[in-house]
Amino acid sequence: MGKLAVDGGAAVWTKGWPKWPVADEREVEAVTRVVRGGNWWHYCLGQAWEEIGEEFPESWGEVAKFQRAFARYHDCRYGVACTSGTTAIQIGLRALGVGPGDEVIVPAYTFIATASAPALLGAQPVFVDIEPGTCNIDPKRVAEAITAKTKVIVPVHLGGQPADMDAINEIAKKHGLMVLEDAAQAHGASYRERKAGSLANAGAFSFQVSKNVSGGEGGIITTNNQEIAEVCDSLVWVGRKKGDAWYGHRYLAGNARMTEFQGAILNVQLSRLEEQMARRTANARVLDRMLSEIPGIEPLLPHPNTTAHAYHLYMFRHRAEAFGGWTKERFIEAVNAEGIPLMAGYVTPLYRQPAFADLVPNVEKVAARCPVSEQSCEDAVWVFQSALLAEREGTEAIAEAIGKVQKAAR
Repeated sequence: MGKLAVDGGAAVWTKGWPKWPVADEREVEAVTRVVRGGNWWHYCLGQAWEEIGEEFPESWGEVAKFQRAFARYHDCRYGVACTSGTTAIQIGLRALGVGPGDEVIVPAYTFIATASAPALLGAQPVFVDIEPGTCNIDPKRVAEAITAKTKVIVPVHLGGQPADMDAINEIAKKHGLMVLEDAAQAHGASYRERKAGSLANAGAFSFQVSKNVSGGEGGIITTNNQEIAEVCDSLVWVGRKKGDAWYGHRYLAGNARMTEFQGAILNVQLSRLEEQMARRTANARVLDRMLSEIPGIEPLLPHPNTTAHAYHLYMFRHRAEAFGGWTKERFIEAVNAEGIPLMAGYVTPLYRQPAFADLVPNVEKVAARCPVSEQSCEDAVWVFQSALLAEREGTEAIAEAIGKVQKAAR
């Protein structure tokens, strides 16, 4: 078995992990092209939905090209690029009609932006529980949370696995609600052969530096509805609308435009996605098999409706009873010492965050409705997507190290 590295033994893995973000001369050339071209800010208002042939006009800038390419890749007619994934959610919600006094249903186990975006619009985020097998929003809990004030449901494709969109869309249709996919972690993912971002009224993606397609920062709203696309586009462009006077503003809105530098990098990054997805998926399959054989480790396996998992995160549950009562924190510390990059993930449900103190006055009442979210903060463990780009030897080392720690703890 060997002495644990945390106790002074030899580590299982010492070769390091793939650097993220992945970049080479193609990104350098793309950014250099923008610098030398002088068009650091490019006018693309209204080009979110412009119908053209397969070739890009020379007059189009990097952001306009990226909007079109990313939307098409995700089975959408329209894409509206913006400054961040958080901004994409907020603009998407505004385009779907969310305002003060409305309620927006969100999962309790996710990044804060899913809930802060509606709150910043004056709406009430309504936290509901997640499914134990996927950590995605539970449609049954969504149905129970609907009131006369509910306006939008925001399912999160957590870790890159699509939520149960058939069930969610059916609930939304029954109650006359809109649905915005939080696809911040789901680049390239698909549900029943349909891509994330095309599964509801609109979708919101992030290009923050950790994401599978990275521009350092940035976001995009995708949709197949022209009216929604036009409103989103206007909200990105300070309330302007193509065809109006330049200093005409239809909406109260800020500047949420993406720069040409980001667009140039993202066009190259998008070209890498297919190959990287294939590698992540292959390594995830190895982990599914190997980790399932370790007592106390329960991988979150793909749902039958998931036809492509983005694997922004590889997630599994750590059952303390199989590790001699070791907490998740102690377990992660021991595995990290073996050279393996595990993460604790979200350590508290969103309704317990101080930022929502005024919006959630009775935290324990909400917690009682979200036992799976509470438990997931205790036992869910993450492997970050860049580790899944390693060679198979590295992937097998992840399982080897976890097995080593389990035996020692037991």
